[in-house]
Amino acid sequence: MSAENSAEVRPEMPIDVTSPRLTYRPLKQEDWPFYLALSQDRSVMKYISDPRSAEEIRTLSFDVRLPAWYKGCTHWLCLVIEEKTTGLPAGFCGFIDRGGGVAESGFILATEAQGKGYGSESLHAIIAFCFEQQGYRKMTATVTAGNVASRRTLLSAGFIQEGTLRQNFFLNGQWQDDWIFGLLKQAYRPVR
Repeated sequence: MSAENSAEVRPEMPIDVTSPRLTYRPLKQEDWPFYLALSQDRSVMKYISDPRSAEEIRTLSFDVRLPAWYKGCTHWLCLVIEEKTTGLPAGFCGFIDRGGGVAESGFILATEAQGKGYGSESLHAIIAFCFEQQGYRKMTATVTAGNVASRRTLLSAGFIQEGTLRQNFFLNGQWQDDWIFGLLKQAYRPVR
């Protein structure tokens, strides 16, 4: 193996993300049917994406989240959220390293998992992982304006809305504003 290739190969990093009612594990090939179903559910994707073909979802969203994650890599850490009691998948959460000690977080829940507090619980778990285990100094999140449920979840976790990017995201046939949120490590309060 050349030195150039060895720099790209990283050992699988254990991902230790925990919360009371949910388990978290890295995305696998076997998760494709659930990922596709969630990505094609218009009520779930209302503020995230216009309709896309299965091929687009597979190529542009799913496959790029499959490689092993390590701090500093350029792809999302995508974790499958599962209910502890049933073992059923509830959604996905994770983050991407944006450099400079900043991680951008995201979460998406299946329709049947919404309204149970799983968004908040999974966000708190990701925040703890980023700050306590990975040493990030700040977390950010971008939410399409109008997505009040995600906004409320971020604010309840301690994020502050830092601004609005006007006409930043093309969705539903028109330019949408994006709300930008941030949470500094020194403002982080662990949930115990």
